[in-house]
Amino acid sequence: MITRLRHISLLLAFLLLAPCVRGQETADSASSARRGNIVSRIINYFSESNKPRDTSKLDFSLIGGPYYSSSMGFGIGLVASGLYGTGVSDSLIPPSNVSFFGKVSTKGFATLGIEGTHISPEDTYRVTYHTEFFSDPSDYWGIGYEMNNNNANKSTLKRIGAKGNFEFLYHLGAHLYVGPLVVVDYIHAFEIERRSLLDGQRTTLWSYGAGVTLSYDSRDVLTNPHSGYYASVSQSFRPRFLGNRYAFSTTDIQFDMYRTPWEGGIIATDIRGKFNFGNPPWNLMALTGGSHFLRGYYEGRYRDDHMMAVQVELRQHVWRRSSLVAWLGAGTVFSHLKDITFGHLLPNWGVGYRWEFKKDVNVRFDVGFGKHGQNEFMFGINEAF
Repeated sequence: MITRLRHISLLLAFLLLAPCVRGQETADSASSARRGNIVSRIINYFSESNKPRDTSKLDFSLIGGPYYSSSMGFGIGLVASGLYGTGVSDSLIPPSNVSFFGKVSTKGFATLGIEGTHISPEDTYRVTYHTEFFSDPSDYWGIGYEMNNNNANKSTLKRIGAKGNFEFLYHLGAHLYVGPLVVVDYIHAFEIERRSLLDGQRTTLWSYGAGVTLSYDSRDVLTNPHSGYYASVSQSFRPRFLGNRYAFSTTDIQFDMYRTPWEGGIIATDIRGKFNFGNPPWNLMALTGGSHFLRGYYEGRYRDDHMMAVQVELRQHVWRRSSLVAWLGAGTVFSHLKDITFGHLLPNWGVGYRWEFKKDVNVRFDVGFGKHGQNEFMFGINEAF
């Protein structure tokens, strides 16, 4: 069994992971890499890339590979990940992280973005950020569970857009952080098959918001937690005086817990909710699906004013740099609390493979499944939560 796992992990790593570039190499290792051929460089990378490094310097790597999903078709994904410190090395302070990501596919999907967390010296403050630009054909079912659950409502539109989320969090002590947030979104939809499903809303929109975030974070590692808790409550407002066509407010809640019940095993629990009050536009409603929760559902098929979801994931190290995961979850979207019924629950389950790209940074390949036989294959960096 161990031999088979070894062969499988090596095959996946070789076929799915492109040659990588690692930052902060010594002069001797860089010279040796230049002299070696492509095979020796790959072998050298596989044996060295996940070794612990001096976090006071930038440890930067680039990786890419093919992927497939039923909604996106065949594509190529590219991820660049970096870990770095901002002061005197402190084992109690996790390193800062930054990731660049991009994808293109045969069905016209394209995305490019950057995300990360910058931790100041002595962890006096943290800056978290996520920006993304996208252009793709998109399926759309309308607004509300009943509309979304009807396969006959499936229609198409094309869209281009951008989004940005920035938080500046001050450390209050005892793992508590608080600070302002800024959000910006843009969408332009065209070639819309069924405009009636947009309920008369605009197809081109800018949206600006600001608010505050309060969080508790005792995770040992941000990119691949083994223990600790993460809890966050964010309240943002998008009023008309900021230039918003649609005025509304959003409350985002997330709670994560990590435990190691046995050697090599991690049980991770994620509970989250998003609640919009006012008049949110069609593109900024609470959505399900994607690569972080309710994996397996087409992102945005189910949308409404509010969303709640829960998932539990088992992460098990199996051999060297290879790990396997399995998860169960459920969620729903709704306009009013009375709409939450057992029949409206969206079940979710899936399995995945992890390859330790860098120390505490995993490349992940997930296959998720949901209602109506929906399934998605996902390629990404870091854990889903």
